[in-house]
Amino acid sequence: MFGGRQGIYALYRNNELYYVGLASNLRNRLKHHLRDRHRELWDRFSVYLTIGDSHLKELESLILRTVKPRGNHQSGKFIKSENLRGRLSRELRARQRQEINWVIGRSTSPIPKKRRQKPAKNGGPILAPYLNQSTKLRAYFRGKVVKARVRRNGLIRYKTKDYNSPSLAASAVAKRTCNGWTFWKYERAPGDWVVLNELRK
Repeated sequence: MFGGRQGIYALYRNNELYYVGLASNLRNRLKHHLRDRHRELWDRFSVYLTIGDSHLKELESLILRTVKPRGNHQSGKFIKSENLRGRLSRELRARQRQEINWVIGRSTSPIPKKRRQKPAKNGGPILAPYLNQSTKLRAYFRGKVVKARVRRNGLIRYKTKDYNSPSLAASAVAKRTCNGWTFWKYERAPGDWVVLNELRK
């Protein structure tokens, strides 16, 4: 069902939360709890899959500090936490200066313009602004799995050729004009394949 996916899991006893944990392999961890000190203390579980694991520990700590299940001996730590009061104060002062400058005519807008992601220039790799590391691609075409790879420079390598856009690479597979943003999928997290178009949202 959830295979080797990572995420947060919760153990319950008589509909009451007993234990919360994190795991990079949920299936193996739950099997382990059938044999360890918790084996007879829970009768139901739930799992919450995550996309990536960069904030997995913080998510577990937040749950432990909020709910405080009786089966957990530790309250959870926020390893990379920081006091944001100073940063908030600086950003508020900067925002006030911008608004004052606008009111007295020193600037044309009270809110700084957001930087837009630069499109590829001169026919360069379209995926370069979205992916900066080697990424696997796959697609299903006529009942078969087709594989490709996005290189570090944004080019898509299919078989022995490089293509600077998803649609050109997809057209090379289908032998006709094709929308590569919906044709190709990339692995956003282990086992979680989504269409390339998700990158543009």
